[in-house]
Amino acid sequence: MASELVPIGKVGRPHGLDGSFFVEGASDRAGAFDRGTTVHVGDEAYEIVSSKHGAQGRPVIRLDRAVPRGATLTVPRESLPALEEDEYYAFQLVGLAVEEEGGRVLGRVRQVLDYPANDVLELDSGVSLPLVEACVRQVDVAGGRIVVAAGFADPE
Repeated sequence: MASELVPIGKVGRPHGLDGSFFVEGASDRAGAFDRGTTVHVGDEAYEIVSSKHGAQGRPVIRLDRAVPRGATLTVPRESLPALEEDEYYAFQLVGLAVEEEGGRVLGRVRQVLDYPANDVLELDSGVSLPLVEACVRQVDVAGGRIVVAAGFADPE
């Protein structure tokens, strides 16, 4: 069975003339963009041949060959480090149903946005919710749902 690939960032704007680029939405996992690391774009494996930090500490990398801007960089799921209890990777939250403590369904997580203050759950219903303890009461990845406190979404 093929390994599940999970996103760790996207190919962003170029940096310099040597093929290096900023990684947009980069994983903050230590070592994710180290020189010598293998990442995937589609079904192809690429090696990171250069790695440094650019503006605001964002990773700037160069791969062993060119990739298109906007392409998603992925790694095999089993290469990710184990998490502590009550920790989750953003990709694990995508697709989960979100409901208020009273049972009202708000939608499904379409994506997890990386904002400076905190991550934000963007739902398919158009609702955006902060990924903070005051809002998110329970994350049940196995059960496929997230329970949030009432009052963070518009009333019906």
